[in-house]
Formats: sequence, structure tokens, C-alpha cells
Amino acid sequence: MALDEAAGVSRRDEADGFIWMGLHDPDPAELEEVQVRFGLHDLAIEDAQTFHLRPKVEQYDGGRIFFGVLRTARYDDDREEVDFGEVSVFLSERFLITVRKGAACDLHGARERLEARPELLRRGPAAALWAIIDQIVDDYAPVVEGLEQDVEEVEATVFGGSVAATERIYKLRREVTEFYRAVHPLLAPLDGLERASYPQIDNALTPFFRDINDHLKLVNEEVAGQRELLAIVLQANMAVISLEQNEISVRQNETMKQLTIIATVFLPLSFIVGFFGMNFGWLTGHINSFWVFAVYGLGSLLLSCVGLYAWFRRTGMIGSGS
Repeated sequence: MALDEAAGVSRRDEADGFIWMGLHDPDPAELEEVQVRFGLHDLAIEDAQTFHLRPKVEQYDGGRIFFGVLRTARYDDDREEVDFGEVSVFLSERFLITVRKGAACDLHGARERLEARPELLRRGPAAALWAIIDQIVDDYAPVVEGLEQDVEEVEATVFGGSVAATERIYKLRREVTEFYRAVHPLLAPLDGLERASYPQIDNALTPFFRDINDHLKLVNEEVAGQRELLAIVLQANMAVISLEQNEISVRQNETMKQLTIIATVFLPLSFIVGFFGMNFGWLTGHINSFWVFAVYGLGSLLLSCVGLYAWFRRTGMIGSGS
């Protein structure tokens, strides 16, 4: 159906059905054309072109047009990362227009689940809104499971006494935080949809929005728990790193202690050997037998070793059990 024809159908009161139009990463010219045909507000169009960090719901033209921004998420098993997308929704009594941004924003499943329930389809565009939000919230479940598995892996590593990659923990915590920002702000708009606070929402759809709200609250609780757990894991990982650094420092200190003992032992021995190796007249004239050499030479070496041993024992460098 051409854009002009679709806009004309949405303006005819006697026409049956409603217009559901989907746009994926449209350029500004396309959005401007849609804006002119359907009378959309400038600020809503501007928001539809911007990638938001938080979902939101707004009313334009005296409540005639409902505008919402929803965050989508998809867990990539190969990369162990979460891909985020965004769906902007323009809703009136006769049309529903979606603007999808990013890779994780396929709404084909929403159309299928709505077509499978013709009794809901007769409720108009608000039923399509239910199908879209229902799919987005259902797609949160695999993301929670993927993140939960990643959190359990780093938790098992850290609390097993090993050091996990700090970069991975930070990255995982950032993904969980961004996912929390996609989930938590959606609670208030869904409360409003559950109470049919918006004129476009049929009261008969409130039980279906309440079901979505229950699922979203469960996801929100799980993501909040993952954030808290990752904060604990990060602190524990830093403690394990600090403990390993202390152990390395102890080993280095022990090595330096042993090297110091060896150097201290050889210092007086080198001095004595060097002294008796000099050609002083007295030495060459008086040390002329083995016993004299044993007393002066070997005796002084033995005496220095005994003195060093006594000093090491007294200072605790040896014999203290450390």
C-alpha cells in the first residue's frame, strides 16, 4: 500500500481495520514524509531519530497520538555480548507506526502472535502495541539467561580462589547496567497501560498488559540481582588479586632475604681471603708453616662464620621458622 493511500485510510472514519506501518532505520527524508502524511509531532519525530538510553512514553496533540520508545535486547551466544536496539511507536485510534533502530529489533513475531488472536486484532492499534511490547519483554528472557550464565562463570572463578579477568567483569557489569536501564524505566509506562490510563488503550486489553507487566517485574528483579552480585564479585576479585600480590611480595621478600644472607656471608670471607692474599712483609715472613696458616687463615674464616651464624640467629634471619 502506498504511503498516501495508507494515510488516507487512517483518516477515513468509515474504513475498517487500521494501518500498521513499520520502518527500519529510516533516513530523515523518509520520516519527514511520514510525519507530513500522518500529522506527527516534530519532537516525536526528533526522538524517533535519536538512540535513547531509557524507554519513555509521551502524549501529543491533546492525547490524540501516543508516542513511546522501547529498548530491545538480544543476547549473542558467540560473542557473549548483548546487542541493543530501539523501537519508537506512534499510536492513534487508526494507525500504528513503528520506527526500528539497531539489529535487535525484529517485530515479525509480534505480527504473528497478533494474527493468531483475531479477537485481539479487532481491538485495533492498541492490540498491536500489546503484541510489540509482549515480544520485546519475552525477548528479555534469553538475555537474562545469557547474562546469568556469564555471571555464574566469573562468580565460580573468583570464589574458587582464582583471579577472573577484571576487564570481563567490568564489561559484564556495564552490559547488565545498560540492560537494567532498558528494563526498569519501562515499569511505569506499563503500569499506565495496565490501568488504561491512555485514551488509545481499550479496557479489554488491560489484563494482557498486566501479564506483560508481571513478566517485566520479574526480569527487573533478576537484573537488579545480577547488578548487586557483580558488584560483590568485583570486590571479591580485587581481594583475590590483592592476596596474590601479597603472596608474590612475600616470596620476593624471602628471596631477597636469602640473597642478603649469602652476600653477608661472603663479605667477611672475601675480605679475609683478600687480606691474606696480600704480599705484606710480615705475612710472607711469619706465615711459613701449615699450622700458622691454619690458625690465622682458616681460623679467621671459621671464626667469622661462627660470628655471622650467631648474629643471624640473634636477629631472627635464620632459625626462627619463618
